[in-house]
Amino acid sequence: MLPAALMFSCTSSKKNTAPKPKALFIIVDGIPADVIEKLELPTLKEIEQAGGYTRAYTGGIADGFSKTPTISAVGYNSLITGTWANKHNVWDNNIAQPNYNYWNIFRIAKASDANLTTAIFSTWLDNRTRLIGEGLANAGSVKLDFKYDSLEYDTIRFPHADDRLFIQQIDEAVVTAAAQAIADQAPDLTWVYLEFTDDMGHMHGDSPQFYDAIKAADRQIGKIWRAIKEREKKFKEDWLIVITTDHGRDAETGKHHGGQSDRERLTWITTNSKNLNQHFNATPAMVDIMPSIASHLNLTIPEPIRKEMDGVSFVGWVDIAALKATSENDRVLVQWTLLNPQLDSLTIFTSTTNNFSTGGVDEYQKLRTVSAKDEKFWFKPEADFSFIKIVASTPNQYLNTWVVKK
Repeated sequence: MLPAALMFSCTSSKKNTAPKPKALFIIVDGIPADVIEKLELPTLKEIEQAGGYTRAYTGGIADGFSKTPTISAVGYNSLITGTWANKHNVWDNNIAQPNYNYWNIFRIAKASDANLTTAIFSTWLDNRTRLIGEGLANAGSVKLDFKYDSLEYDTIRFPHADDRLFIQQIDEAVVTAAAQAIADQAPDLTWVYLEFTDDMGHMHGDSPQFYDAIKAADRQIGKIWRAIKEREKKFKEDWLIVITTDHGRDAETGKHHGGQSDRERLTWITTNSKNLNQHFNATPAMVDIMPSIASHLNLTIPEPIRKEMDGVSFVGWVDIAALKATSENDRVLVQWTLLNPQLDSLTIFTSTTNNFSTGGVDEYQKLRTVSAKDEKFWFKPEADFSFIKIVASTPNQYLNTWVVKK
């Protein structure tokens, strides 16, 4: 039986339709890609063989306007909103003032289809209450259908000690509840968060203790993976699983993170998707996971939200990636990477306001329709500027970047 908080009843359609898409993402805290690549991790390897593995990054543009601390809550919010910290406004684990105008994947899912079921299984309560903002009016008053968290406050069941082993026990309880909910109820969108690996990294750095924690997490993920495979055998469901981490670690000791060093920014993504596009193998970003999940679930994202997203889906069909803009003297250079060779043109829009961030509307001006194959475009702003928001529009997507004069 599921814990009382997870009990949920629903009806299923008997119509003969295509497999119903389901998505689940797992954040295993604080593991740089170089460590994942050197350990024997049979569950992650099996999932990789079903889909793929790639190095990825977090931290935004290291020396630019979207520079984002490589800190846990910051990374989680970058994932679920598809934006960097300059937009979602979470800068540390205090989560002081999230900007809920940048919708997270759970809000998007419920807005797209109110009948979709959502779930979180987490070793950290703030993921639900502060980042998703469950029940908060300014976060869309979203309610999750399944929730299993806050165990870090249960000191009776999980007595706290300096060795932090109680966190591994909580991770185990979280995984067990998640696997059971998948097997019995199959939420449409699920977030699983595991913490113990980061604790061992902070305590011991690059060490046997850290590596053992990662191997244990791989075994825990195996419970969820087996539940997903059983669902696909028994029911007409098409599951996407995405496993990643929120940040790397410092190169000197492996104990620290938060800065912009290569290893602190170095993350990874493992997925079972058989619908990966070429962006997946081009070092995708933390912010690319949200639009990838949305693509798999066929979610409808409101146009104003789409225009603000920093991420590019690595699942399904996309046109361009790596949009960036730089100012040189009195001109601006816009560049992108063409992924769809059949795309002839794209349209550039600009705005000198950022009203969206405060709940308003930005008036975009059409600048020009340009050749997609050129992968660059120069323009001269009409007047002296300090900030320009740039959106590239194609038949399949919007992509957003800023140019900010220092």
